[in-house]
Amino acid sequence: MARTKQPQVRAQLIERAAQMLRTREPVTLRALVDGTGLSTMAVYTYFGSMDGLWRAVRQEGFSRLATKVATVPTTTDPVRDLAALGAAYTANALEAPDLYRVMFDAGFELEDAEGADATLHVLVAAAERAKVAGRFRADVDPIDLATQTWVIGHGLASLVATGPLPEAALAHAIPMLTALFAYAGDDAVAARESVEAGWTGL
Repeated sequence: MARTKQPQVRAQLIERAAQMLRTREPVTLRALVDGTGLSTMAVYTYFGSMDGLWRAVRQEGFSRLATKVATVPTTTDPVRDLAALGAAYTANALEAPDLYRVMFDAGFELEDAEGADATLHVLVAAAERAKVAGRFRADVDPIDLATQTWVIGHGLASLVATGPLPEAALAHAIPMLTALFAYAGDDAVAARESVEAGWTGL
């Protein structure tokens, strides 16, 4: 009779792998379960293989990002909301830098690629709302603008969470996003006010 899988064991192994990444320990099968009270068979039971574990760790990063993005309220100012979503992205990276490193390791497939893509779609929706509201030009592609917003957030998150810049450098997003949104057709002063409200409001 097959044993019932326990979600907490799966979560424990994912957290352990992420912790080992953070402390730069070699992630071997035996080292992974050492001190957990689990056998090496647990990895196979819950993930099928070490590659399966890495897929799960990578997916966990996107799952936490989706949870973080979902905390951003929708307001009457879609430009503010777009900036706030960028801030949520960087905040998620700072809260779990070990998982953030793995999220974009294309060497392992995602368990749910569509679920990971959904986090970008939230930015696209905010950009579309801003366009409909007349804040951006009619020829602006919401997907392109959302991607550009994501690039700014990702660049800063990478340099702060896993790189050489201090957390204070995240404030550079305000002039960069303001310039991006003004280029997309927004009034520069209105864009600055919206970005500041969104970026610093979380």
